[in-house]
Amino acid sequence: MYTIIPLLLAHIQELNKQILFLFKFIVKNIPLNLEKSKDDSLFSPKYNKLKVDKLPLIKVPEKKDYKQLLEIYLKEHDKPLKPIKSRGRNPVPDDVHCPCCNAPHNYIYDNTGGRGQFLCKVCDTHFNRQNYIDNPPELCCPHCGKALVIKKKRKLFNIHKCVNPNCSYYQSSLKALSKEQLEEYSSNPEKFKLHYIYREFKINFFKIDLYSLPKNASSLQFRKFSPHVMGLCLTYLVNCGLSTRKTRDVLREVHGIKISHTQIANYATTAAYCVKPFVDSYDYKPTNYLAADETYTKVKGSRRYVWFIMDAIKKSILGYRSSDSRDTTPCILAMRMAFDKFKKFPGKALKFVADGYTAYKLAQQQFALHGMHFDVTQVIGLTNEDDVSTEYRWLKQIIERLNRTFKFSYKVTNRLWL
Repeated sequence: MYTIIPLLLAHIQELNKQILFLFKFIVKNIPLNLEKSKDDSLFSPKYNKLKVDKLPLIKVPEKKDYKQLLEIYLKEHDKPLKPIKSRGRNPVPDDVHCPCCNAPHNYIYDNTGGRGQFLCKVCDTHFNRQNYIDNPPELCCPHCGKALVIKKKRKLFNIHKCVNPNCSYYQSSLKALSKEQLEEYSSNPEKFKLHYIYREFKINFFKIDLYSLPKNASSLQFRKFSPHVMGLCLTYLVNCGLSTRKTRDVLREVHGIKISHTQIANYATTAAYCVKPFVDSYDYKPTNYLAADETYTKVKGSRRYVWFIMDAIKKSILGYRSSDSRDTTPCILAMRMAFDKFKKFPGKALKFVADGYTAYKLAQQQFALHGMHFDVTQVIGLTNEDDVSTEYRWLKQIIERLNRTFKFSYKVTNRLWL
């Protein structure tokens, strides 16, 4: 036995030498990218369309005086700057003036032959008649500093794009493409998002009233039935989870009350309108752990989306919204309702967890523009493939459980109100 131990030690030392040799070979010949984490795969070029870029730079052009510029021109050239003699078919209208230096129309060129773009001869400023604003702010790319160009105009927002081919953002996105993706990009560039993009919303989400009752909200005036009957309807409908028709049958067979299922639905809607102000204004004393998610259901045969913002610790719903579209507007309004419950907004201490939908990142930008800075943690996928999902998966599971409970309980209400 004593002769075996030295042999095993010698064998272990030999294996150790081979391991060290292989390790040195790997380090020299196979570069290891230690800085690239597992979560970086979520931001590969094929996921760029789901990525929200950071806010652009806003440059307010300096206001100039065309009279001072004319005096400077006279001193430098020993002759005055002559006005423009328009010979074209589309003379510049008399009410047009330069938004930068306020030069009158006789110093402005029609730069595109009547298609709306002008050029000031005094300060060399280009401007458009359609977007004619005095001293307008300019949106610039945060990566290269070049001015953004409006590419698309939607109902609620405009899409600005950086078209600079030398932009660092575009160059880094281009280098991240594989050879197969580069070939596909050359033939179908619309399938890829490589340039910096910013969405400028046209409406102010922070001036929309969140707590007003609908126009069809009715009052508690009882003509045919008493408040006791309404209490029985709500007991069977809400507490027992029966449908409106089953509630009608129970009231008829047990209590001898002949009432229609439509009247029961009207009672539930009226009660919801009366309870809504108390629910919205209640002091929930929320914690800093919020979970957000959206789900869909049917209301009167049409699809509706329901947004929930809940306190994951106290299991209380702080913000909610129902909408007919899955866009950014109801998301921002639901988040506003939730944040109103805080007496003092926690800021960066807030743990706000959502899925990978871009509406939450766009909403974060809108709150940042109004001085409310917080981080949105996105838990993507159904399995824990990165450290973020592993740490915050429990928050996502809580809001998903709420969605399943809501859809199960809402299904039996005949889906007449929401």
